Amino acid sequence: MRSAAKGEADGGERLRKTVGTVLFMAIFLFFWISLNPFVDLTGEAVLDPSAGNSNLMNQIASLLLFAGMLAYGLLHPMRSVILQPRVLLGLLFAWFFLVSLISTYPMLGIKGTVLAVMVTFNASIYLLLPASERHFAKMLGIGTLIMLGVSYYGILFKPLLAIHQASELREPMNAGLWRGHFPHKNSAAAAMVIAAFFGLFVMNAWSRIAGMAILCLSFLFLINTGGKTSTAMLPAILLLAWVFEKVRFLRIPIVIGGVGAFNVFAIGAAVFRPLGEFIDQLGIDATFTNRSDIWRFAVAELAERPLTGYGFKGFWQTSELVHSGGSVETWAVAAANGHNSYLDVALMTGIPGLFLTLVWIIVLPLRNISRLEPDAEHSHLTRLFTRIWLYAIFNAGLESLFFEGGNSLWFTLLFALYGLSLQASAALAPVPRTRSEGAVAHA
Repeated sequence: MRSAAKGEADGGERLRKTVGTVLFMAIFLFFWISLNPFVDLTGEAVLDPSAGNSNLMNQIASLLLFAGMLAYGLLHPMRSVILQPRVLLGLLFAWFFLVSLISTYPMLGIKGTVLAVMVTFNASIYLLLPASERHFAKMLGIGTLIMLGVSYYGILFKPLLAIHQASELREPMNAGLWRGHFPHKNSAAAAMVIAAFFGLFVMNAWSRIAGMAILCLSFLFLINTGGKTSTAMLPAILLLAWVFEKVRFLRIPIVIGGVGAFNVFAIGAAVFRPLGEFIDQLGIDATFTNRSDIWRFAVAELAERPLTGYGFKGFWQTSELVHSGGSVETWAVAAANGHNSYLDVALMTGIPGLFLTLVWIIVLPLRNISRLEPDAEHSHLTRLFTRIWLYAIFNAGLESLFFEGGNSLWFTLLFALYGLSLQASAALAPVPRTRSEGAVAHA
């Protein structure tokens, strides 16, 4: 009887691991490669604000993956961690829904909010899929190598679609810069920074050879994207994360002070001319590669609706804005986004929406890290989540990534947030060495 029960238990664990592996890889490849890689940027459709808003195959895949994650999560013993903290997230998404209802484009906001909830739900379950830390590292390494393989395949065999061309309608000045299967060189650069973090983790938790290959391939690709900010941020974040880990009293100044100061100086330089001139004198481009026009325009528009904003997904690239005739005054009306995640959240959902977002993405991770046990605080897993988190919140000052449903960096940030929460809430459970595993990747 005991052997039969043990056999059933082992069979159940094997099935859970198999299902977890399939779901993990499917989600990873969906976000990091997508169903529509190698987008052609030379067609006039890229200038249409409504283009790409609806993709049937993408919607079907999203629903199927969500259904699979829902079933897995509800059957998991740790299902109580799903969509935590529920009170905060409930308030956040309820506010998004409310401001969308009263906006000019309510359906855009409602659809965007539903998608944001689905992505957050998937991310809250993602770290429950691996059977161990080593299993997590192995799947992460294989998935990243596949992603890099697709990108390099594009460079070698689809250069017209994987390298920016002078014939592109939006930014022909990017000609010659690598983007791989990503829609833009900045997206590719951000992805390669995260891939480098993955490589460092894989080196320590699974395979030194695979980790080193990921690190070298991602760094080479990063250099060729021409993404100066991301290239500079890779070593900067590694150093910052080291200081953050070692010097506890500097954690709040690094995160709250650093992110706050960067946004004040960057956006302030766009709005206040004396500050912009001062930054120019320091040898820093005060326009932040022409973002200042967008930020100046966005701040002026936010001043018109500071409480509710313009509705979730109801500002940039809407037909009302693009065809408003405002291009006579500034080209910023045609911008794809605000190139600042914090400003974009405020534009879409007002100051209350930004406050709730900051509590979730900035304050709670700081609290969770402060509650870590010494072993977990200095583990390779915590180090990975911290690097991802720091890079994302600083990169968010120059790019729009918060609540971008299909954005790989946004999804990665989300599961890193849940990783820090799980690390803080419980100890890692050891796995018998006979299985050649380390420790579970989730608490």
